[in-house]
Amino acid sequence: MTQVIGELAPDLFGEGSTDNGKSMLYNLFIETVEQVPIAISITDKKAKILYVNKEFSRVTGYQPQDILGENESILSDKRTPKNVYRDLWRTISTKKIWRGILCNRHKSGERYLSDLTIAPMLNEAGAISHYIGMHRDITQPYESEKKVINQKLLIESVINSSPIAMVVLDDQDRVILDNHNYKALVSDLDKGEPATYFLKLLRDEMGDLWSQLKSKEQGFNNREFKIESKGCHKTRWFSCAGNWFVENEGNADAFFDQASKQYLILTLTDITRQRRQMEELHIQTLKTLMSEDERVRGIRETLLGAMHQIQMPMNQIRAAEQILRHKGEGQHAGLLQILQQIQQSGEEAVATMQKCIPSISQTAVIPVNLNQILHEVLLLSNQRICSNDIDVHWQPLSELPSILGSENRLRILFKQLIDNAIDAIGESNGRELRLKIATYSDADLVYVCIEDTGPGIPVEKRAKVFEPFYTTRPMGGNQAGMGLVMATEIVNQHQGFIEIDPDYDQGCRLKIRFPLHKHAFREVEHG
Repeated sequence: MTQVIGELAPDLFGEGSTDNGKSMLYNLFIETVEQVPIAISITDKKAKILYVNKEFSRVTGYQPQDILGENESILSDKRTPKNVYRDLWRTISTKKIWRGILCNRHKSGERYLSDLTIAPMLNEAGAISHYIGMHRDITQPYESEKKVINQKLLIESVINSSPIAMVVLDDQDRVILDNHNYKALVSDLDKGEPATYFLKLLRDEMGDLWSQLKSKEQGFNNREFKIESKGCHKTRWFSCAGNWFVENEGNADAFFDQASKQYLILTLTDITRQRRQMEELHIQTLKTLMSEDERVRGIRETLLGAMHQIQMPMNQIRAAEQILRHKGEGQHAGLLQILQQIQQSGEEAVATMQKCIPSISQTAVIPVNLNQILHEVLLLSNQRICSNDIDVHWQPLSELPSILGSENRLRILFKQLIDNAIDAIGESNGRELRLKIATYSDADLVYVCIEDTGPGIPVEKRAKVFEPFYTTRPMGGNQAGMGLVMATEIVNQHQGFIEIDPDYDQGCRLKIRFPLHKHAFREVEHG
């Protein structure tokens, strides 16, 4: 090697390059070129190899005796496109440095990737005399980098093909990776960054458990949330699951410290369809239960109404009988006997009807959330609400305390009141068609307000609507009703109170309140 460099010295370093003045620099150059861990070759202007160092032989497999005098193209593999070589020669021929990657072939025939730099060497006249090439075998780093990239693409492909929304978050809640379904939630939910929104819900619900699971890198599943979103289907349900994992940092700051970072992979599954199916099944079950109850109550109401209608003339007959007895005149004896027979027949009929009145079975007394009851009743009445184009304002208190009571009786109560409100709104005569239901509470009571924009109830009739068989509807004299009487009965069973708000003049507003104490429910036997 030294001999080859010596022969090239006049061309490379100029005449007198081996004089004592330059001998030290010359020797240093030789040692550097020979020992540098970069494959170096020197060629003439036609790419005939004149010199190679030790690293060149190690990288290519060619010893000096194998390759000196050969053209540099001996290393080339046909997989390198011809336009790369054209660009290479065009660059170095104009006295510029070329940098790029070639596919070369080892002496053994194995291909490798060469990260190559070629620089033209100029003589004293400024003309190109030689070329010096420096290259490294980057096959292994390239393959490792490709594997990382391919793995990342594979992960992204798997995530994007997932039918559920997925997102990876760092320890600052920043989105690192997400999929198409997650991106769709940004516009669908209209809640800003969906991950931020769901993280707040999860932390609020889980409390200290969130920190405990995070510190132990334990996951969570089946955390369900009801979301009010925009669009046709305003209410959506999501099931959330998450898993924490730790990844070693790959930046320069973490090279010596082996720092790591924690990430959370969060999945958001839209379970709206399943919840709606469950809700529909639940509502269908409620309809079945309530239809039987309504049938029994209908029979009771009919019989009670008939008894009420019979009782009115019987009272008149009784009064007439008393008048005749008071007169004591014998000529009325026949009439008195007839009245007594009629009265006896009436009493027998009332007694018979009394025996036919079906009893209402007792139901379990349990803690009841009135928000849930009202939500179910709204679903039961949804068809009527939609067909009448009524705008429902549902304003429940989010943390409404429970009361003790009968779920089914409370459903019947609110179904009756909401049905009455829907009927009233239908008679609004051009007013806004609005039904508003709100719940709230204080230290002792839970309140429910049901207001409608119907014609309202005149002041002089507000007390009478709670009497049996009184109605404010047209032809009220011919139509008897027990709706508000039944409602009042159920409210009283729960030791509550129902009233018409006298200050509301846009229709009718009913205010119902229930106590919170443990003995808030009183069983009433029905004969």
